[in-house]
Amino acid sequence: MSLAIEKILVPKTGHPSRPLGDEADQKLNIAVVFTSVESTLAALKEAGNLANSLGARIKLVVPQVVPYPLPLETPPVLVEFNENRFRVIASESPVETSVQIYLCRDRFETLTSVLQPGSIVVLGGKKRWWPTKDELLARQLRRAGHEVVFKETE
Repeated sequence: MSLAIEKILVPKTGHPSRPLGDEADQKLNIAVVFTSVESTLAALKEAGNLANSLGARIKLVVPQVVPYPLPLETPPVLVEFNENRFRVIASESPVETSVQIYLCRDRFETLTSVLQPGSIVVLGGKKRWWPTKDELLARQLRRAGHEVVFKETE
């Protein structure tokens, strides 16, 4: 796993940038895991409501899975393309949002190594009568000790 890019994005509402020093570490982070564009937008909206009520920041975590035939440093989708795409997605958030793109082989393994123990995680996905891969990821994260909010989309 390697961190491809981390960007701090401030919404148009003009919230001040990240505080310096120890004060930055004391602010609560809500992690939003990228699943799909539509589901992640719904999850960002839910996380924005939570963040406003808790005085927290949002961290959009994007585990970009690179297939095994390719070297980890050369994903099939260019990092610059994803950076622009996630900048647009994060601009939909009403609070300060940072975007972290990770190039990895396994999504769950990356998330467990990146997230702090007991993190608040919001992810979105479609609700079906059978468990979807996003619902299974939410279950795995709950079992790993995280507080998970699953936002259902249609």
